[in-house]
Amino acid sequence: MLSHLNKENQPTMVNVGKKAITRRMARAQAIVQLSPEITAEFDGAELQSKKGPVFQTAILAGICAAKKTSDLIPLCHPLPLDDCQVSLKLDSKTHQVTIEAVASVEAKTGIEMEALTAVSVAALTLYDMCKALSHRIQILNIRLLEKTGGKKDYLAD
Repeated sequence: MLSHLNKENQPTMVNVGKKAITRRMARAQAIVQLSPEITAEFDGAELQSKKGPVFQTAILAGICAAKKTSDLIPLCHPLPLDDCQVSLKLDSKTHQVTIEAVASVEAKTGIEMEALTAVSVAALTLYDMCKALSHRIQILNIRLLEKTGGKKDYLAD
């Protein structure tokens, strides 16, 4: 049975009241496929667009999104993040940007959704910042890479 459905098969928030507070961490990743036209604008440290510095803006958007996850996903518990780090790395040969987020908290419930939300919104921000140069942008492979804490740890293959 899915944890977010009650006995009547209706959506419900999971009751975490009796769970112990543990240290939890999650790491997520998204890949953004850019066009060669966009990659050509990369100056070695940052992509610049008419809207400003692309990577810096995407990092800030990802962190802000992680902090707002429970506002965006209806059944997520609000969590007081201890830390959220977002990074972007461009491979100019493949024209791919790898976005990674690591979030941590001491709480009764997991932080996977915060890390996944961070990379998702960072990827969307990257798209928004670059679309004036080309719409040939794809957001690929949003996935959880690792989680620790709670009932069981997870490490992607």
